[in-house]
Amino acid sequence: MRALRGATTVVQNNKDEILSEVSELILQMIEKNSVHKDDIVSIIFSMTPDLDAVFPAQAARQLGLTDVPLMCFAEIDVKDSLEKCIRIMINFLTNKNNKDLIHVYLNKAVELRPDLVIGDGDEKNQDCD
Repeated sequence: MRALRGATTVVQNNKDEILSEVSELILQMIEKNSVHKDDIVSIIFSMTPDLDAVFPAQAARQLGLTDVPLMCFAEIDVKDSLEKCIRIMINFLTNKNNKDLIHVYLNKAVELRPDLVIGDGDEKNQDCD
């Protein structure tokens, strides 16, 4: 089992925007890592305290991930940290090594791990922290 990390940001605390950005992030994480739905063990979502318009897990349900356990949490409110940020961790079954995983950071969330972002937004393969 491995864990994929991803994060994105939104401009506003708006249900439609949050669901749209979370859907895009999930789809990219799954596509870039060739994750099969049946191999997903669970997905953990967190949002910064300035976001409360919707549970981000709703986006996964809308994508058809209806039999995957999902959990939503509030991030710790750290002074001067990235605002309006949504983080995702997908736990899934795979034979891949950590170094072969592609973690996805979109929008302002690229600031969280600039070491993983190259060129046009494609992420480097790199071990987890």
